[in-house]
Amino acid sequence: MTHPGAGVDLPEDHGPLKWVVGVPLALVNLLDAFFVYTAVRYGPAAEWDDQGYAGTTAVCLLALGLSLTGFLLTLVPPVRRMLGPWWFAPPVVLGAIAWIRMVTLS
Repeated sequence: MTHPGAGVDLPEDHGPLKWVVGVPLALVNLLDAFFVYTAVRYGPAAEWDDQGYAGTTAVCLLALGLSLTGFLLTLVPPVRRMLGPWWFAPPVVLGAIAWIRMVTLS
């Protein structure tokens, strides 16, 4: 005789652990979104604004660093299994926006 639930993989309850991993990752993504918004919204005033160009480039580099951090945190196998693959979307999208903003800054 077999057990009624034999062969069925029941999902483990990772409720509290999801919060421990998900909250810092969400904070990284929110801070990244803030930097991307700042880079897109507040750029240099004009062609003569060297400090504006430098500041926008610095904010884009910070956003790229946070995107890479969020991507690498999501890439860790236990995190990826607990939270799911959709957590790759925010760092990829925000990193792409920051990269495009930095490259098109003229």
